Amino acid sequence: MNLNLTTATRYGLNVLALLGTSVALYLGSSIFIPVTISVLLATILYPAASWFHSRLRFPWFLACLVSILGLVFLHLAIVTAVAASVPQLINKLPTNEEQWKEKYSQTANRLREISPLPINDILPPDPDTSKFYLSVKQLFSAESLSVYLQKLAGFGLEQMSQVVLILFVTLFLLLEGEMLAKKGRAIFGPSTEAQSRVTRAVAEMAEAVRKYLVWRTIVNLGLAIVCGMVYKYAFKLEQWYLWAILTAVLNYIPYIGTIAAGVLPFAELLISGRPDAALGVMVFYGCVVTVEGYLIVPWVMGRSMDLNATTVMLACLFWHLLWGVAGLFLAMPLMAALKAICMHVEDWNAWGQLMSSGPSVPPPPSDARLHDIAAQASDGEQTIVMDDHHRRATEPAKSATVNP
Repeated sequence: MNLNLTTATRYGLNVLALLGTSVALYLGSSIFIPVTISVLLATILYPAASWFHSRLRFPWFLACLVSILGLVFLHLAIVTAVAASVPQLINKLPTNEEQWKEKYSQTANRLREISPLPINDILPPDPDTSKFYLSVKQLFSAESLSVYLQKLAGFGLEQMSQVVLILFVTLFLLLEGEMLAKKGRAIFGPSTEAQSRVTRAVAEMAEAVRKYLVWRTIVNLGLAIVCGMVYKYAFKLEQWYLWAILTAVLNYIPYIGTIAAGVLPFAELLISGRPDAALGVMVFYGCVVTVEGYLIVPWVMGRSMDLNATTVMLACLFWHLLWGVAGLFLAMPLMAALKAICMHVEDWNAWGQLMSSGPSVPPPPSDARLHDIAAQASDGEQTIVMDDHHRRATEPAKSATVNP
């Protein structure tokens, strides 16, 4: 049966398909989130497992297990460092009304000295009339902190089962990755051309995701080391290692995580009564993330993550709506995979160009087009129909061979 679909009908069907997929991802978030994280972890750990297997002659199962255990130890080290810093932060807070007022007066006086504008309306001399003072005191009161810690502990216990599930799925993906890839290619039919297209698309997608995650991790570690050393030796922050760890973790989230990582040490300096140092931290961190965002990341990641700012923000909003905080961390790897597929599939190339921040690049000829040209070239009675730019490029060479 032939169906003549108008352009509006096709667009409507595409919109319905997008909405249906979004609803399925939202309703099945308890399944899709662990599976997505497992696939990303398997993509990162596969080279390490291959190295253990080929260089150290480990059995494949042992190589996969060692790779995952290394990830577990790294995760435990980060959690231990963060958990050890929480009591230290709580002990630094004022314990009575006089200490809170003294800390407020010290901070307000220093801000009045360095501020070019009057701030008495924002930070009045009397702490009891300051909404800022009352809000901060309420936020860091013993009752509020106990509630926050209880929620944090409950959240950590809930996530333990998810972590165990993700690790097991990652192990199975590493063990059976090649077998699953072969069976996945068979779904698209017995055609050698179709299976080769699928193989190239999946390989390019995996390479783009791996490149983003590996280089993003390296850049984040570099940011953590630089910021941690400056926080420790230049600004004398006692919790410098905590802010360095959070810088490495939160910078996986574009824009929002970057801002949050800089606000935390700024807030500590303000609470400790050092507003001038807080402004210095703000200037330093702004310079560091500017260099990182405009020089380092484009240089090390190249065009594999050449996404324009509009695409990044919309992706963060979309995946946060579907999967919450996990969606913010997964937004960029998912967009890297989606763009790799779009740039590889000829019919979707325009969408890949739309996500890119650079100028549009015409897609290369498809395999079918190259096959037709080769078939026509083998037939002496056929005339090869060239593209306009190819014809113009060959005409001068032909005219140069014609005798006058």
